[in-house]
Amino acid sequence: MADQQKQWVSIGSGELTAAIDPLGAQLSILRDHSGRDLLWDGDPAVWAGRAPLLFPIVGALAGGSYRLDSKDFPLSRHGFARGKLFDNIETSAAAAAFRLTADEASFQVYPFNFELDVHFAIEGSALTMTAGVRNKGAADMPASIGFHPAFRWPLPFGHARSSHFIEFARAEPEPIRRLNAQGLLSPQSHPSPVSDRCLALDDALFQDDVIIFDCLRSRSVTYGAKEGPRIQVAFPNARYLGVWTKTAANFICIEPWDGMADPEGFSADFRTKPGIVMVPAGEALTLTMTIALL
Repeated sequence: MADQQKQWVSIGSGELTAAIDPLGAQLSILRDHSGRDLLWDGDPAVWAGRAPLLFPIVGALAGGSYRLDSKDFPLSRHGFARGKLFDNIETSAAAAAFRLTADEASFQVYPFNFELDVHFAIEGSALTMTAGVRNKGAADMPASIGFHPAFRWPLPFGHARSSHFIEFARAEPEPIRRLNAQGLLSPQSHPSPVSDRCLALDDALFQDDVIIFDCLRSRSVTYGAKEGPRIQVAFPNARYLGVWTKTAANFICIEPWDGMADPEGFSADFRTKPGIVMVPAGEALTLTMTIALL
């Protein structure tokens, strides 16, 4: 397995190249036509992630476990998919697909028969990722999916870190949400830090962890400095968006989610967890994100 984990799959066009690690089906390299890195390098001294896939939950569970009928199941923050080796089921010059299926180990923490496919395709200067989980069982399956890409901050185009911002496609006046010290959703709302569709990036924004937009109007954002290339992140069917970094780290995560952390004090059945989607037998939950260099 160790050798398999090292066999990253490369795809590209004349304008963009990418490499995907089958461990977690994680986008691990994204470079422009000049070979400049747009994605964080996963320095383990800061944060080992690059663009992990979140499944079957997004965020943390109260007490680190969830209740399904009369049984409790332990599940770590953001679920287990990011630590699983996916099968590479398709590769071409500009596209690749990976699959994770339920097994005895996954049944111990998530007792559902699923098939999780992740597809990557590059066209010109845009990379589109689609994650789809199919319910292979006979009963409804509770699930969430999330993307967690970490982009260089600053981007490699010669502008200061302090000059970078995120511009939303639409005004975002609704209050944002925050997490408590245990990583659970706090009941309080906070004024939107977005002004004139712009979120000015500053470390102080993230002293209380991630910024969560749970009343999202935009279907895309652009990230970068006023001058030079920017990155557009489009999320046509994500219900929520997280923006996160560690203090003084050289990355910013722009995270489309279909799910979120447990609220403080949540103890009800997993099927009623806020953000959970009930996937009928034979059907699938999908989430799509496109990363484009503008």
